[in-house]
Parts: sequence; structure tokens; C-alpha cells
Amino acid sequence: MKKKKDLIVCGNLTNEERIKRESNFLRGTIKKDLINQITNGFTGDNYSLIRFHGMYQQDDRDIRKLRIAQKLEPKHAMMLRCRLPGGLLTSEQFLKIIAFSEKYTIYKTIRLTNRQTFQIHGIYKKDLKKIHKMLSSLSLDSIGTANDVNRNVLCTSNPMRSELHNEVYNWAVKISKHLLPKTKAYAEIWLDKKKIYGLDEEPILGKTYLPRKFKTAIIIPPENDVDMNANDMVFIAIHKNNKLIGFNLLLGGGLSIEHGNKLTWPACAQEFGFFSVEQTLIIAETVIAIQRDWGNRTNRKNAKLRYTIARVGYKIFKKEIEIRSGIVLKNIKNYNITSRGDRFGWLRGLDNIWSYTIFIKNGRICDNEAQQLKTALIKIANVYNGIFRITANQNLIISNIDSQKKKKIQNIIDKYNLCNSISKIRSNSMACVSLPTCPLAMAEAERVLPDYIINIEEILLKYNMFKENISFRISGCPNGCGRSLLSEIGLIGRSLGRYNLYIGGNNIGTRIAKIYCENISKEKILNKIDSLIALWSKKRQKNEFFGDFVIRLGLVK
Repeated sequence: MKKKKDLIVCGNLTNEERIKRESNFLRGTIKKDLINQITNGFTGDNYSLIRFHGMYQQDDRDIRKLRIAQKLEPKHAMMLRCRLPGGLLTSEQFLKIIAFSEKYTIYKTIRLTNRQTFQIHGIYKKDLKKIHKMLSSLSLDSIGTANDVNRNVLCTSNPMRSELHNEVYNWAVKISKHLLPKTKAYAEIWLDKKKIYGLDEEPILGKTYLPRKFKTAIIIPPENDVDMNANDMVFIAIHKNNKLIGFNLLLGGGLSIEHGNKLTWPACAQEFGFFSVEQTLIIAETVIAIQRDWGNRTNRKNAKLRYTIARVGYKIFKKEIEIRSGIVLKNIKNYNITSRGDRFGWLRGLDNIWSYTIFIKNGRICDNEAQQLKTALIKIANVYNGIFRITANQNLIISNIDSQKKKKIQNIIDKYNLCNSISKIRSNSMACVSLPTCPLAMAEAERVLPDYIINIEEILLKYNMFKENISFRISGCPNGCGRSLLSEIGLIGRSLGRYNLYIGGNNIGTRIAKIYCENISKEKILNKIDSLIALWSKKRQKNEFFGDFVIRLGLVK
């Protein structure tokens, strides 16, 4: 085995490590900042620390230059991301969250994320305590949905389809709770709880938390509806006679890169072994602890779990899991991935209980000229006491519907045109928020996706390929939030109006797309896609997906 000094990266720690070390378990001086009326933003280290509490400081970049010219600070407001393992919301919770967004936010919408939760954008600093207290009254919070901790835990979208799905959802909740920060800072700052002295400790995460963000997901084969390879830690449910017996452990997936930086790369998760269901929390905690101790704290770009495994070696990392946990990982159990994405429309579950999945463009719940989506969902939430489930594809499942309520809900669906037919390319599309609010965005994503889809639909029609199942995604920067590198055609922003074009991911999300053209405009992107679709229509094999076709032809490796 390598010497321990080879497992720890030497060098100067990043400034983020200092911030965490000096934060007094994530408190910083956030309380003082909240009463500072001179600025609408957070100052100093607090700008970073509020992320541990589930918030990002943003501003409207569309008007940033104008405000600077007017000698005003940027129009700061916060984005809050809820912790919602498995994506479950009651109809009551949904209604109160919508009501808050309408009363207290700039944009008066919520946005479903591809990590099965929701974000609320445009909250002024003075209203932050209101939203945390509102969430707490609903038994919700935003703890650990950002920064260097385990993020919202994903699981296969509809746990009401079978007892197995329900059990897997419960494990997502248990894992999320077990790996949460234990500091009382959240309750003190946002809920006005009294400080309990001498009790703060972080037995799992450590005083300086993880070197970088950490993502966890659970899937039930053959569905990969959570895009498992975008996650650091993946539990693949293995069952016998529809009873969960354990999980295959996969580690080291991830998509974030940096343009031109060869020390960063995307990767699919690697298989490490099988463990029994009662060992789940021990394994999860052990993997987190190893990454805590061995992860790179001198270079955040190279700090994710996949880089740790690459640096120390697969065998050493696996052996360390077994030593620390006391569990010998067994051989991987057989599993097969055959599908990805959501099934739209009605689906019958256990005991004649129904669910209905609605396509939601970019996950944005709002009313506009094309569709009164928010109004419709409010009406649905008011007619039944049920469960909304957010999918990892930014769509919404209305679940737990009995036969008596099914007709009422169908009437609302019909009235507000929620069941309109959409193309395969549209239903498989995705974009990150990007401009104008994301501070990292290099190019547009959410706001340009509709036009790109219209253009690609026209191309598919031209070559009689309109009904084909193909995935297309846009990310405004290379951080990977839009999961473009797991699509068959993906764009990653370089600068305003220019993107890198990636092709060759597969339809089930188990292969990383490769770069095809760099730093090109929309016109050139569409010309390239036109040529590729034309070639696909002429030379494809029977039922051959686009991503598989471009690999077979050697257009990318």
C-alpha cells in the first residue's frame, strides 16, 4: 500500500478551507450581516458560508452594468434550495411554498431542479428568516443543499409504483438525514433557537467539512431516471422477489470540468461491490469519511471523489472502505440499465392508486401566455390531499390519486392543457438556470433552450426523424448542472452566444459525450446538427440511437 503521505495532497490549502476552519461550525458573522441595512448582500466569508445553509447570493446580470454606471451595488437577492430527498412534497407544502414565492420573491415562481428539489430565486435578505421559518413549519429545511457537504439525495422518481420503490425512497431519506451537518448554526441563525454551548461536533463531516460538494443517488434497475453517473456515490437497488436485499456500490461519477484544464475530466461511476441493506448507512458514512480525509483541499477543481480515487488507486480506496467499515464488499450483483427519463401521463400503482406525470419546461412553475401551469397546479393541490414528487428531469408527478379524485384532476389537466403532446427531443431536453441569475454562467441556457428545441424539431422533421428518441441538453458553464455530458447532443457555454458541442452520450445515460466542435455560434451548431441528423437518417442501423450511431461511425471516440 502507498504511504499515507501519498494519499494526502500537499500544498497550500485553499481559502475555502480557511473559511470553514474559522467559521465556528458554519456560523461566521451571518447574524450580524442580517441586520446590516447598508447592503442587500452578505459580506466577507458569509458570502460562502450561507451556501452551507442552502442559499446562494445572486444578482440580476442583465442590469449589472447599468447599476454600476449608476454607482449602485448589484441588485442582490438570494436563491434558496430546499432539502427534499427523493423529491416528495405534500400538496399542503406545495401550496404554502407557492404562496411564499408570490408574496416575497422578485420572480414569483419556483423552479424544479434536476436533483429532485425546488429552488426559489429572488429572495431579499430581509425576508430570509421568513422563508426558513415557513419551511420549518412544514417540517422542511435547506440544510446541506449547497457547498462542501452531501447534497440532496436522489432516488428513482415514483416510489408509489411498488413496495420496493417505497422502501428505496425511505433509504434516500435516511441517508440524507444521517449525512447532514450536525452543527446547530442553522437553527440559531434562521429559526432563532438559543445557542447550546459546547455541543457542536461533526463526527462524520469533520470541522472543515468535505473538500468539495458530494452527490448521492439511489436507482432501481432497469431505470436510470436519476442519471446515476452525475453522482459521486450511487446505490443500485438489488431485490429478490420484489424485496430489497442490498445495494451495488458505485463511486466516482461526475460531470464538472474546466475548459482547457486537463486536471479535470468527467467520469462514469465505477463498480466497487455489493453490500446488504442493513449496512447502508455504515457504507455511506465510510465513503464520506474517506473523501473527507483524502480529498484534495489544495485545488477545488481537482477535489471531487473521482479525482481522489484516480490519485490513490481503485484497489486502495476499496480496501480502505472495507477496513474502516468492517464490511467486506461482495461481488457486484447483476443489473441491467435499459431506460432513462420520465413516463408522462397516467400510471396505475398499488391498490388502484394513480399518478400523473406532467412535463414542465425547464422545471419553471409559472403562468405565461402559452400555459397557466402554476394556476393549474394550485387548483390540483386544492382538490386532493396527495403527494407531489419532483423528478430528476425537472418534471412533476401528481401521485397518491384515488379513482374518485382522478376524474376531477383530469378535468383540470384538460382545462389547462397540461397533457398536450410533446416531441421526444423536447421531453428529453434540459437546461440549467444560467443567466441572468447564476454568477458562474458563461452563456445562456434556460432562456435559449426553447428556440434550440424548435430548430432541432424542424431538422428532425426534415429528415423524417421527428419521432425518434434523442436527448439534448444545454449548460451555461462547464460545472455540469445541466448534465449536458450525459446527453446524446450537449452544449456547454464558452461565452455569450458560443458553446462547445458534445455528441456521443447514449440514450440510457451510461456513456459520457465527447467534444465534437469548440467555441461555435448557434448558426454553426445547428448546421452541424443538421449534417449529423441527415447522416443518421441515411446510415443508421435498425433502431440505432443517435449517440450509438456517431460512436459507430467514429465521429467521436
